[in-house]
Amino acid sequence: MVTVVLTPEAVRGLLAGLTDPEIPVLTLDDLGIVRGVTVDDGRVVVTITPTYSGCPALEAMSDDIVGVLAQAGLHDVTVRTVLSPAWTTDWMSAAGRRKLEEYGIAPPAPRASGPVLVPLGRHVPSCPQCGSGDTEELTRFASTACKALWRCRSCREPFDHFKAH
Repeated sequence: MVTVVLTPEAVRGLLAGLTDPEIPVLTLDDLGIVRGVTVDDGRVVVTITPTYSGCPALEAMSDDIVGVLAQAGLHDVTVRTVLSPAWTTDWMSAAGRRKLEEYGIAPPAPRASGPVLVPLGRHVPSCPQCGSGDTEELTRFASTACKALWRCRSCREPFDHFKAH
């Protein structure tokens, strides 16, 4: 008889395909939301950090994590939410940034370490439809709190921009 040892890497593998409830083209791994996995005597603890402390998708993400692990036969699962350190767009993968752009959402610019200041004249995203840099912000808050609504002056198409933070 072969004994299978459950490892944090194996659990991460099971979670790898879970998509974000608000932006289904991205996985939780793409966003860097899954911060850690521990396994102790069959008990699994998955630590996540949401993109915003008041993220409305937090419950759905937790339910998805528990659900996918239950399908794999893991029933002693705890999802622990950690808000410090706060999530940053620097945790997004390069693949996640590419997927955002292909989906029609301008990805966030890389940010420097330290506090985020949003001065006038901040980063201006390029249009994900035509690539033009001639864009304008219409509103700081779009379909979700993590995005702003922009419009391209060249092709006139509106687009979301995932805000850096």
